[in-house]
Amino acid sequence: MNAPTYTIGQLAKATDTKTVTIRYYEKEGLLPSSTRSASGYRLYGPTERDRLLFVRRARMLGFSLDEVRELLGLADRQQAPCAAVDSLVAEHLRQVRQRLADLQALESELQRLLACCHGGTIAECRIIESLAGTPMPGGGRCLG
Repeated sequence: MNAPTYTIGQLAKATDTKTVTIRYYEKEGLLPSSTRSASGYRLYGPTERDRLLFVRRARMLGFSLDEVRELLGLADRQQAPCAAVDSLVAEHLRQVRQRLADLQALESELQRLLACCHGGTIAECRIIESLAGTPMPGGGRCLG
């Protein structure tokens, strides 16, 4: 029994990926170059479909293209120890946690700024004043 083949449009639909993204991943070496039909259409099989799904899942988890490339390289060496994968994922998790901490600090600062607003005009706006870093005429800075 022959494995199913997909044109780029069919692969895009099967994986919920835009065709331009598939071509880009192919150009970047994340997907192998496709074979071509006699009429020149790109053809892909289940292996390419599965690899594309792997790339999409890794990208949805926030891995960079270089990290995805590294993960694919590791995945291609089935008998190798998984310590390198663990290390890559642990570092990515550390970066995500740092971004979360940065976002929480940003959230707190924005809440503090918003609490400074007492309505009125821009000339009296403590948010603009605080962002400018200097007191505006007629009022003190909103330092929280």
